Amino acid sequence: MARPAAYSIWSLVRNALNQHEGWQRVWRQPEPKPVYDIVIIGGGGHGLATAYYLARKHGITNVAVIEKGWLGGGNTGRNTTVVRSNYLYDESSAIYEKSMQLWEGLSQELNYNTMFSQRGVLAIAHNRHGLEEQNRRGGAIRLNGIDSEWLSVAEVKAFCPIINTSPTLRYPICGAMLQRRGGNARHDAVAWGFARGADAAGVDVLQNTEVTAILREGGRAVGIETSRGTIRARRIGIVVAGHSGVLAGMAGFRLPIESYALQALVSEPIKPVLHTVIMSGAVHVYISQSDKGELVMGASRDSYNSYAQRGSFNIIEDQMAAVKELFPIVSRLRMMRMWAGIVDVCPDASPIIGKTPVENLYINCGWGTGGFKATPGSGWAFAHTLATGEPHPINAPFTLERFATGYLVDEHGAAGVAH
Repeated sequence: MARPAAYSIWSLVRNALNQHEGWQRVWRQPEPKPVYDIVIIGGGGHGLATAYYLARKHGITNVAVIEKGWLGGGNTGRNTTVVRSNYLYDESSAIYEKSMQLWEGLSQELNYNTMFSQRGVLAIAHNRHGLEEQNRRGGAIRLNGIDSEWLSVAEVKAFCPIINTSPTLRYPICGAMLQRRGGNARHDAVAWGFARGADAAGVDVLQNTEVTAILREGGRAVGIETSRGTIRARRIGIVVAGHSGVLAGMAGFRLPIESYALQALVSEPIKPVLHTVIMSGAVHVYISQSDKGELVMGASRDSYNSYAQRGSFNIIEDQMAAVKELFPIVSRLRMMRMWAGIVDVCPDASPIIGKTPVENLYINCGWGTGGFKATPGSGWAFAHTLATGEPHPINAPFTLERFATGYLVDEHGAAGVAH
């Protein structure tokens, strides 16, 4: 029999007043062991997903996730939650579509509501070049078995009534490519769900544990030095997003990546007016509406290298100009808060997932602006790599060696605007 709503409300009030003393912890707070089979540095979505799939898919549970701060306090909690798999090249399509398939069953898999909403992602074209590029991309996406369809201007207006399709716009809308299976998920819920699942399987999730050194014996990584002591491991995975270069430096090698601030902001909450995700690479803006009613907006990354979790005003100014032109009804809304994450970008705007020059040390980085949408697929593939010592076929193209061989996966067109 369901409990009355009043009971639930008073239960929440009572627990709030006693500071949740009676609530069961979602995951343990263990002390570090001296030795693990695998240590994962980074307690964001990708790191936690890796730990979860190591335990559930490969049966490896003597694993530690090392997080400097709190779980999901980095880029996982500093993004705009868009999920899609409509990438141009076969290599990208494989890993992002694997991720999409995992997203579609993730709440059931984790028994935790990730608030995944397949509301569609609409990418707008504003000129002839945009039309040609979108049609080329749409054809390639469909050849890889991924849903993609073209909408005319009239169909765009019918799909999203509040958008301005006037031909007098500075950047008039010429049509758009739609992936109906795309949408949003709740970033915190994703991290918490993977953390709870990994913990339940026996993984140690160690928060407030800073890595200060990577220990090497000869050419092999054998452990890490942390603020809570030395931890040795058979294999080590680095999954720290924007600070990947810092950890690589600790191990004695350099990565072909650059780190930038990527900022976003939200408006005051309003009634539901936008049921999809709209993105435009030409005017550098994208927008969706959260379940709380806030309009969530992002733009391109800042143009200078930085580890600061804040952005610059010129990005916000350009972003607001584009939003007001595309959606005139939001012109009187107040912006409530803004934030920035740190993204690491490779020369070809594709990730690095695999071995490093140091034996037993593996890395998952370089996702740029596409990290959140790849969370489950990235963890699934990286877990295979850490478990077997070799890449899975879907992450084999994303080795560090491709920058020496020239076999790049150039996805700048898909990741040119922050989404």
